[in-house]
Amino acid sequence: MIGPDPRFTKWMTRLSSFVALSFLFVGTNYAQTDAAKGNQKIVLVAGETALVDTVGHHDYLAGCAVLEALLGQTKGVETVQVKNGWPSDETVFSNAKAVVFYTDGGGKQAFLDPPQRTTKLQSMVDSGVGIVMIHQSVDFPESFADQAKSWLGGIYSTGSGRGHWDSNHVDFPKHPIASGVTPWKINDGWLNAIHFVDGMKGITPLVWSGKEYAGSRAGLDADIVAWSYQRSNGGRSFSFTGLDAHSAWSLPGMRQLVVNGVLWTAGVEIPIAGAANEIDDKQLTAMQTPRTPKKPAAQKPVTK
Repeated sequence: MIGPDPRFTKWMTRLSSFVALSFLFVGTNYAQTDAAKGNQKIVLVAGETALVDTVGHHDYLAGCAVLEALLGQTKGVETVQVKNGWPSDETVFSNAKAVVFYTDGGGKQAFLDPPQRTTKLQSMVDSGVGIVMIHQSVDFPESFADQAKSWLGGIYSTGSGRGHWDSNHVDFPKHPIASGVTPWKINDGWLNAIHFVDGMKGITPLVWSGKEYAGSRAGLDADIVAWSYQRSNGGRSFSFTGLDAHSAWSLPGMRQLVVNGVLWTAGVEIPIAGAANEIDDKQLTAMQTPRTPKKPAAQKPVTK
């Protein structure tokens, strides 16, 4: 029996080596491409946005659309939007550096029920994922108070304050989140008198607002409405209790603060002048969720 031609065997050996090296190169190239797409993944979770309401009020969906547009202006950041408070496929959280929740509160947060969702969120906190909560999402029932406080450093709960009032924000601390933040005035819906961790360890107050002091620091801890939290495991959290209405996004100073805050929790270095966050009023208007106005309350008949 005649054996294989040695020249053919040598040629096949070289071909096999070439194919193996080609696959190695392609695999490495794909890995580099994925890294180039941005390894700072941020998941934006919008709570359920009521279809019957005033246009712009509690428009969580539009708010997350704004954040997607703003965060995309920072190189190396990729965002994923989630609707209705929680993803149908939790693998969306895989490799996330930060998760933003802009939702209703007071127990209406979708991540509190069923319990498996809370467990998932806790696992992300434990692994150091950045956590951001905006507006009413910082409002927790007493049954979740201690756990939520360990996530955020402070929460709205029994005995806290809330309401709408004018405030003037002109003074900000030295912190990466305050980089490039300019003064702004607003009548917003605020949650204050926040319950913080003991000794406020790991907390940096960033913005103050109260009816009496109109946004100055004179109100001290009771008027804190935005803060960062350096968690004991190295993870970071940022909370902002304003943004009741979509129109607040038009304020450059407020917008800068929130964008910086989200990026900081994801471990992104904030430029001295603040992260890019350009958007115009026309874009903001186009992002709003269409709403059906609420029916006016029926007036009681006047008795003579």
